[in-house]
Amino acid sequence: MRIQQFFLTLAIVASVQMTFAQRAEAPDFKYQLGASINEMNLTQGGTLVVATNDGLVGIKPEEQAPIFNFTEYGRVKPEELTFVPNAPYVMVGQTGFAAISTKKAVIDYMSGQVLFTTENNGWKTVGICEVLMPANKLVVSGQRKAKEKYANAVAIYDLNTGKQTNFYTFKGKEVAAGVPLLLSDGVIIPTNKGLMKVNMDSGNVVWENDIKNVGWLTTNANESDIYSFSGNANGTTTKIMKISKAGKELWKDEVKVKGQVANFQILPQGIAMVSNVYAEGKQSIFAAKAESTISFLDANTGDDLWDRAPKTKGYVQHFYIMEDGILFGIYEGGINKVSFDGKTLFKKPLKTGENILTMAETPQGLLYITSEDANIVNLNTGDQVWSKPLKYRRADYVSSDYDAKNKRYLISADEVVFSIDENTGDSNELVEVEFDGKESPNSIEVRENGILLTSDQNMMMLDWQAVENWHEYKRAPGKSAFGAIIAGVSAVATAGAAMAGNYAASQNTNRLGRYTSRGQAYADFGAGMSEASGASIGEMLKRFKATSATRDAQFILTKLDDGVGLVKLNKDTGNLEKEIVLKDKKPEYQVDGFGGMLYYKANNNTIYAYNLK
Repeated sequence: MRIQQFFLTLAIVASVQMTFAQRAEAPDFKYQLGASINEMNLTQGGTLVVATNDGLVGIKPEEQAPIFNFTEYGRVKPEELTFVPNAPYVMVGQTGFAAISTKKAVIDYMSGQVLFTTENNGWKTVGICEVLMPANKLVVSGQRKAKEKYANAVAIYDLNTGKQTNFYTFKGKEVAAGVPLLLSDGVIIPTNKGLMKVNMDSGNVVWENDIKNVGWLTTNANESDIYSFSGNANGTTTKIMKISKAGKELWKDEVKVKGQVANFQILPQGIAMVSNVYAEGKQSIFAAKAESTISFLDANTGDDLWDRAPKTKGYVQHFYIMEDGILFGIYEGGINKVSFDGKTLFKKPLKTGENILTMAETPQGLLYITSEDANIVNLNTGDQVWSKPLKYRRADYVSSDYDAKNKRYLISADEVVFSIDENTGDSNELVEVEFDGKESPNSIEVRENGILLTSDQNMMMLDWQAVENWHEYKRAPGKSAFGAIIAGVSAVATAGAAMAGNYAASQNTNRLGRYTSRGQAYADFGAGMSEASGASIGEMLKRFKATSATRDAQFILTKLDDGVGLVKLNKDTGNLEKEIVLKDKKPEYQVDGFGGMLYYKANNNTIYAYNLK
């Protein structure tokens, strides 16, 4: 299944036997923050970033004291925080009336270093402040302070050190209007007057053109071809132009596409592109009449190479570049494949159920799993490999895993577990599961000695013949606390922890991955998370690699004899390994499944940390 999100689903469960429990009411670490706690955010790197009335505090696993306490901007609202995906940075942005008192800060939450603030770096206001990965750079544009006569400028900072590496001051009334593109020999800056390339070392303008309203740019590997993207105010149209390394427009006319460009890949055969049209300007793929368009452009002219674009009749949920063409799947149901010259490679579009959760390669062909059905199809013809697709009523919970020992795929759809033979495609209903508390399994996992099914309140281990080995059900703390608990842990996590799918991660998101086991998928994700270098990024990657094979416990909230608490259950035995009594009917907490830490808001200004290992 495809990796679609970087968050751990925290199990919330009830009632526990005290046998073999390791009591841990006293915290391993205690942090008194000196100000009221407003929000807790567990980052990908494992640092807990806490927003207080005074500012931001960073708590790192097993450190005796916070690694940073950023109070320069006072209270930080949730909407003023941006956590950069797959990078160790949190950005703070505060804007005053008419953007006159804009404040920006960038903090490395792994080292605790404040890398950038507008005040300390000579900025009066900032319009653009973007972290560029994997270059590990920060690009900033805006208005300088009075001593520089409020000039408009662009600067680049090295995020390994926080030091400014390049700087350019605009002449006249020019200002940056889009995200600059870093090149090996300079930077291209979209301005209100057009594009300009600047040698940031010398400060000289290399070239200028009049392509306006550019929001972003991209380039090919050798930087010979550059593409600019200009959108209108309501997002209904995007204009694309190809320019040379010297800034010359290479297409006779701009290419206009409906909607916003969501995917753009430069290939030897041309340019593959997906654009999304939203209903009435609504930025949602699920809005009525939302539809995607797939285009394939001639890189030399910008002309559409296809006489007829493939019909999508919905939102392109999956988009993969294959050796012989483009494979795509539609959210509303349907899979098709088109050659680079516009010919349909499947005999006919493949009909599927709605919401394609998985598209992945297997030795037999393309495995797809939707909310309603599953099958393997021939990637060359689109023919079904299994004589009949596996069908089930539309399920709220669908999960899958690969059973290498028995050469089969296992799919859990609500209360039913199906088994599909890897070689023959023969499928059968393996078992119908009855969970307590009116629950259905929301995860299936192949373990060393059997098949583990879990939900918020239940854990069940089946042997290879689907005979129940053990079943643990823990009653929830109570309806009154349930809603508060859900709200409190909705952000629980660490990237990669909740695997919506099980195929290998890749830096190229348009590459079809191979279906693999859940455990291997964790390892692949950590290994391929980032190409960037730097001590903090290296520490993040080390964290994933070190823990990717040690997911042997489920953490569960329940009503204990002494009050609400968290328990740790072994995934292979169901045994209770640790218990922490929080003595709080509506606890606010975060669980770090990678680092094995529980962070609990003990009172308005104190956080307790417990080692769950």
